[in-house]
Amino acid sequence: MRFNFDLQATDGRARTGVISTPRGDIRTPAFMPVGTAATVKAMLPGSVRQTGADILLGNTYHLMLRPTAERIERLGGLHKFMDWDRPILTDSGGFQVMSLAALRKLTEEGVSFKSHIDGSRHMLTPERSMEIQRLLGSDIVMCFDECPALPADRAAIEKSMHLSMRWAARSRDAFGDRPGHALFGIQQGGLEEDLRAQSAAALRDIEFDGYAVGGLAVGEGQEAMFGCLDYAPEQLPHEKPRYLMGVGKPDDIVGAVARGIDMMDCVLPSRSGRTGQVFTRRGVVNIKNARHADDPRPLDEHCTCPACRSYSRAYLHHVFRSQEIISSMLLTWHNLHYYQELMSDMRAAISQGTFVEWTAAFATERAQGDIEPV
Repeated sequence: MRFNFDLQATDGRARTGVISTPRGDIRTPAFMPVGTAATVKAMLPGSVRQTGADILLGNTYHLMLRPTAERIERLGGLHKFMDWDRPILTDSGGFQVMSLAALRKLTEEGVSFKSHIDGSRHMLTPERSMEIQRLLGSDIVMCFDECPALPADRAAIEKSMHLSMRWAARSRDAFGDRPGHALFGIQQGGLEEDLRAQSAAALRDIEFDGYAVGGLAVGEGQEAMFGCLDYAPEQLPHEKPRYLMGVGKPDDIVGAVARGIDMMDCVLPSRSGRTGQVFTRRGVVNIKNARHADDPRPLDEHCTCPACRSYSRAYLHHVFRSQEIISSMLLTWHNLHYYQELMSDMRAAISQGTFVEWTAAFATERAQGDIEPV
């Protein structure tokens, strides 16, 4: 079985479909929980699946440093290693090298850097990134690119984009022919429409199984991001999946889907769960606030996750303030459940041709704010 994308319905620019892989189908629009170091923090893999997730994201940079891709390959690959038998997408490692590594040096060949863990020296190139992702056994592989932080001047963005396109061609060559596995190209170009168009044209010439909009959610703000998404997805092939990397908040996700995006990932739901921020239909709840200490009600009376089904706000406030491990478990589960329910609702609305109405209702409910205190 080969990788395939079946675009099943559109409503405006919003799309819904199914990505088929040998390890299972991915319903789109899809949100990918982030399992940086072969785990979605505070969650068992089976629990992540129960939230509705079809695919997880793993991180090349972190896994190459610890426990190493070679060790994971010897132990049977990433799926077996982390007990997740469904699709996994791995990023290329480029963003983390630029944002985390110390004393990095960028050349045409790749990036040399010191590990943020132990200071050891490493070299990451398009060829090495493809090798690492092959050793991990991921189903969707991302080409190696450079992602400059925004704002940046046009000359720097243009230079970086052209380098990323040369690296994309080398990634394609190094990936080779791997039936059942997919390679995605990454569009760059900052907030410059003409540079985005040049990048998209270069990627189409190389030919990939899917395409990502990269270089956003790196400090430019929602308005600028949406401005870019007003044209960037349409520059990419209509018949292939489109992945917006590193996004985001619920209203970011809804806005991205409205502009033609099929896949997203973000650490936000799991990271926020560990810090007491909870996403609900009526906006964000900060469970650490004293107003919840005597509240017998659930976080969201319409939610069916374990945190809402079995526990009160008072209990969740208590275990968070007491720094109990169950707090991270329950709040992360709730946030991931909320995100997957959001994706499910959008898929249904697009299929029914009611996405505009659904989006308006989503915004109205969030604008209400949290329920009144007891």
